[in-house]
Amino acid sequence: MTVMMTESAARHVQVKSGAVGGIGLRLGVKQAGCTGFAYVFDIAREIGEADSVFESFGVKLVIDQRSLPYLKGSQLDYVREGLSQVFKVNNPNIKASCGCGESFSVEEKP
Repeated sequence: MTVMMTESAARHVQVKSGAVGGIGLRLGVKQAGCTGFAYVFDIAREIGEADSVFESFGVKLVIDQRSLPYLKGSQLDYVREGLSQVFKVNNPNIKASCGCGESFSVEEKP
């Protein structure tokens, strides 16, 4: 199962990563928040041996081995919410999320 980006997300990643010499976007999860996990976004500057690489619209999405089970089947979008624009992860693995939307939990630990 793969992780994909929408065209909007891919365009945003291409512009931002290209501006700083990156090769794409690194997406991961970390333990945080009131429900367990939070997403981590960074410009990918290299691909590690244990990384998985997914490509959408010619743009690379790099995910570390530890984060991949929590992200399988997800779609990364870049959307306008109110006055701001943000990445939104449509993740089918989520069981619950906190009230502020910053953290999430999964059915069982992969």
